[in-house]
Amino acid sequence: MKRFSAFLTLLTLFTATNTDAQDWGTLSGDLMTTANFFHRDTAINAANNPLYDNYLSGGEAWMGLRYYKDGFTANLRVDAFHNSNLYNPIQALNGFGIGAWSLSKDFEKLTITAGYVYDQIGSGILFRAYEDRGLLIDNALVGLHLKYRLADNFTLKAFTGQSKNIFERYKPIIKGFNAEGSFSIGDKIFLTPGAGALNRTFDQDNMDQIVSTINSQDLSTRFVPKYNMYAFTVYNNLVVGNVNWFIEGAYKTSDVIADGVLKQKPGNVLFTTLGWARKGIAVNMTGKRTENFEMRTSPNEVLIRGLMNWQPIVARLRPQRLMARYTPASLNLSEMAGGIDVLLNPKDELDITLNYTHINTLNDVKLYREVYAEVEYRGWEDVKLQVGTQYMEYNQELYQIKPLVPMVIAWTPFFEVTYIFNDKMSIRTEWEYQHTEQDFGSWIFGLVEFNVAPKWSFAVSDMYNPSPGPAATTGSQHYYNIFLAHTLGAHRFTASYVKQVEGINCTGGVCRYEPAFSGIRLGLTSSF
Repeated sequence: MKRFSAFLTLLTLFTATNTDAQDWGTLSGDLMTTANFFHRDTAINAANNPLYDNYLSGGEAWMGLRYYKDGFTANLRVDAFHNSNLYNPIQALNGFGIGAWSLSKDFEKLTITAGYVYDQIGSGILFRAYEDRGLLIDNALVGLHLKYRLADNFTLKAFTGQSKNIFERYKPIIKGFNAEGSFSIGDKIFLTPGAGALNRTFDQDNMDQIVSTINSQDLSTRFVPKYNMYAFTVYNNLVVGNVNWFIEGAYKTSDVIADGVLKQKPGNVLFTTLGWARKGIAVNMTGKRTENFEMRTSPNEVLIRGLMNWQPIVARLRPQRLMARYTPASLNLSEMAGGIDVLLNPKDELDITLNYTHINTLNDVKLYREVYAEVEYRGWEDVKLQVGTQYMEYNQELYQIKPLVPMVIAWTPFFEVTYIFNDKMSIRTEWEYQHTEQDFGSWIFGLVEFNVAPKWSFAVSDMYNPSPGPAATTGSQHYYNIFLAHTLGAHRFTASYVKQVEGINCTGGVCRYEPAFSGIRLGLTSSF
């Protein structure tokens, strides 16, 4: 591995020095790095762990290189974690090495890739190997991937390997197959059907640990675990005129899952979206039923570790700071979810958005409710106005695993105003008020952002809980955030002072709990 990595690095550096890209191929790359300086603040519980008490600083970085020539592609990414708080926000992660590499070659209709592969089957319910650096999700498939274009409108894929775990790999073996096509019937009917299959095989170490756990359980809950799990999916996207309908159904054979105690059960998911649009109006409906569909390398992994798939969420991801605190994650064991969006555009300068979301367990336990309304008006020459409100009910006990806490019930009105001075300068202000008697209590959030395109951005914000709830053990607190960004060509520099309340951080439907943060963050993203 070390010799290969050194050789690939020398190869890419050599090609970069040659000015004739037509003969030597092309080389591109990117860099992303973050530095945190931890400031101890006992008032918001940002203390009493090694990051705040001892180390005081840390960060992470990713640098990638990509070389391409005549159908051959080589990728190399170096990852660095030095007292990083991404893996566990209250413990330091340290490591440096090759985070990902791959070699890929096109042979007419066949593409062969070896190394770290990012891909998915269907919507990702059955299998998805992807990266989300904000949550430190990087479950690339480390192995071999084949893609064959049987025809212009029909593709076959097969892969085998292990799921990535930081600089190592989870031991269970994953194998998969996917077939997908694209067809049209006349000029108005289009279909994109597909099917996939997956097999995961436990290694002996994981099986020994599973057996040990089973033997420690009550006799009535014991069972004989199976080494192999098989899963299947079929899906299709249908477009007929103004109607778009996607549906996917997935099933997996009996598998060991953690549900209080270890159990062995089959699982299934049914997911669908249905949309209709015409001038001035659009309606979108989403539904999902999930039962025991936990797709992990092993039940010995918890939280966001060892995930092999990604389940879409029905609830909308709200960008507003206070609403985002209570974003519901997909529940893989028991969920019945439905949502409807209505988008109205009675005038060119006016948009109206209405939404309702309803989520329960299969046993009809209330998980989440949302009623949302938003109006955006662009009728003034230099001003854009956005006004809305949200009513929300959130099962904090199940989503955040906090026993015996009540359902969070909150009203959150908000408004946002953007004033455009000229082609380069604009100022935006956002204000929210969240009224609730649960969790940390009610909140007020205010933000002012000034932009000078394309180089500068400044923002100042504050979160304040004037009426503390039962979780606010230190009383009312201000959570300030001062942000500065500067773009210089392909480079973007950021600096911020952050005080962040503990809570759920969600990205792309995947959520994790994060403790309070206090300190300074510096960042750099660059491409070349």
